[in-house]
Amino acid sequence: MTDENGRSLIRVVGTNRDENRAFIYMARHFHALGLPVPELYDVSEDEMSYTQEDLGDLLLFDAIRHGRETGVFSEDEYTLLERTLRALAHVQVEGARDFDWNICFPVPAFDERSIRWDLNYFKYCFLKATKIEFSEPKLEDDFDHLVFTLLARETSGLYSLNEQSEWAFLYRDFQSRNVMIRDGQPYFIDFQGGRRGPTQYDVVSFLWQAKANIPQTLRNKLIDAYLDELKKLQPSLAESAWRAALPHFVLLRTLQVLGAYGYRGYFERKPHFLESIPLALKNLHELFEKNTELQTQYPYLYAISNDLLVLV
Repeated sequence: MTDENGRSLIRVVGTNRDENRAFIYMARHFHALGLPVPELYDVSEDEMSYTQEDLGDLLLFDAIRHGRETGVFSEDEYTLLERTLRALAHVQVEGARDFDWNICFPVPAFDERSIRWDLNYFKYCFLKATKIEFSEPKLEDDFDHLVFTLLARETSGLYSLNEQSEWAFLYRDFQSRNVMIRDGQPYFIDFQGGRRGPTQYDVVSFLWQAKANIPQTLRNKLIDAYLDELKKLQPSLAESAWRAALPHFVLLRTLQVLGAYGYRGYFERKPHFLESIPLALKNLHELFEKNTELQTQYPYLYAISNDLLVLV
């Protein structure tokens, strides 16, 4: 649709008022700060619908198609990925300023409960659905250790349960299908699930997206670029601690993604998600093989990752 000024607009009708309210608040807050999100033009009185700026139809996912399909990313594709991660740092840090966390949906923070939701998603929606036998007590032991590690102040750098001044905006589902490209610049959409939490989670979600097929050498280069931008915004960033925590966030996100793929694939029978399961399992196996310390810290999850290779 277009308005009287010839602007292309999109009318959105939601199904959950609290989720809609979260998006409306976040979009207005980020846009007022000059961050790359769609502008809202009007909102219904009941907050169940709104009109927003049309950012076009080019997803970052499609803009990097050649790299995704071949594993070899062009200079232009790399530039888009780097611009996206540098813009993410601004949304995370600048977007968190004067932010009302109580508006977040469904929860205001990345905490023990939300971590365990992700882990249980993996256990019940993926692992049990595979019919592979496993020891629940041993699995829970590794889960407990992962929760403790992710919430430890010394491993998460910017993140602290007790020091709220160091919280950042956690996008939650930051991946290339939630980034639009207009005039060569990234714009962010579908951030209504955001909450306060650690910056690593979003970086991992983006760089380890199963179908993005980003090789580790390119991930490393993009992480360097992201941290270069983040340190401009947070000069006190403990980079060594941030990097040390990263593999643990990769583990959590990969398990959460497998839970999502299991639910959408095994239970809802959606082919797209079934096709993505082998890619995510390869990510999980590769993570353990390249990080031997994770094999020691999460021995049962490591054993399970090997057992699951029969599904690849």
